[in-house]
Amino acid sequence: MRTGVFWHDVFAKSSWPVIGNKFEKFPRVMEWALKLEGVRLFTPGKVSWEVLKKVHDESVLNDLRRAWYCEGALHSVGGCIDAAIKIWSDELDNALVFDVGAGHHAGPSHAWGGTYISCTGPTVFSLREKFGRGRYAIIDTDSHHGDGTRAVFMGDKEVLHVCFCSSNTVEDEGTKICVNVGYETNDREYLSKVEQEFIPRARDFKPNIIFHLLGHDTAQGDYGDRGLTDSFFLELVERVKGCAEEVCRGKYMVITHGGSRTELAEYIFPKIIEILAR
Repeated sequence: MRTGVFWHDVFAKSSWPVIGNKFEKFPRVMEWALKLEGVRLFTPGKVSWEVLKKVHDESVLNDLRRAWYCEGALHSVGGCIDAAIKIWSDELDNALVFDVGAGHHAGPSHAWGGTYISCTGPTVFSLREKFGRGRYAIIDTDSHHGDGTRAVFMGDKEVLHVCFCSSNTVEDEGTKICVNVGYETNDREYLSKVEQEFIPRARDFKPNIIFHLLGHDTAQGDYGDRGLTDSFFLELVERVKGCAEEVCRGKYMVITHGGSRTELAEYIFPKIIEILAR
């Protein structure tokens, strides 16, 4: 496996909105994983404002320009785009992309909850611009509904968005789905829902790449606690990676999302690199 890790040192220098300073000891806590065969560390550049304008209204971008977290968000989305292009063009098989200030609560005209520009919207735009049409699957396992991602892609039938949150809905001709995982669940029940609600849909949809918005706020003791153990996140990545190997030649990109438990971040992300590199 050829695995990319997209990390910028600015991510370790601040306590970010909602997620705090969980990356303070990175990248040194993942040094052993970065030495594994096939793993490469990349320093992402910033996404351009021109690309962001294809996804967001000027009001959202003006708010970002004035915000102290702007640099981190721009590098985060830049990393997502860089990683996706390298995966699409077969330079990499998969990637772990670190993300601050950007993510699934950022829609075309609104942004909140610690995520102030979209990560997947500019990425899909950039892939289409460079490679032409394709099909994209997004699995969102953050604790909260990815309202911004849903708003960005509503009406786009070439994007499958399956969000594991607190409601059961199917819309946009079956390409936009919410799965209620319950406020209190366990590892086995949640993984069963992923097996039932995402993997069969991905098989039928036949995406060219799978994006995984991986929040660990669902963990016991985190702010979106749904009762999941620390080891759950490793099993989840194993299963979604297996799905990607089956449906899209292993093209799989994990993007860090919610969660503020520092010790959990330091535990799971190096091990996720190890899983991706197998």
